[in-house]
Amino acid sequence: QVQLVESGGGLVQPGGSLRLSCTYSGMMLSTYNLGWYRQTPGKAREKVAIHTFGDYADYGDSMRGRVIISRDKMKNTVDLQMNNLKFDDTGDYYCYARELLNGDEYWGQGTQVTVSS
Repeated sequence: QVQLVESGGGLVQPGGSLRLSCTYSGMMLSTYNLGWYRQTPGKAREKVAIHTFGDYADYGDSMRGRVIISRDKMKNTVDLQMNNLKFDDTGDYYCYARELLNGDEYWGQGTQVTVSS
């Protein structure tokens, strides 16, 4: 059973940084893309960053240039380093996995990020 558990959300001031971490289990890593989506108030869920099975990083437009996605195969984690955070980055951030062979998708429960002064 695939499980994704996020951590690292919280309150940060504008211009600050946060690091989100997702611990995954129950999958054969080589057949999955892993990454992060977010849902901000009044908007649809959108891609932040995906780390592909081929070790390629694919960034969404919303936070491009301010985030870095990384994966630790030993720890079974995929992290999102977020820098220069803005008020509009406030929202729920979700860990995501997609099995490439059959297209199955999995989501974590989400972690909240609040950017406020």
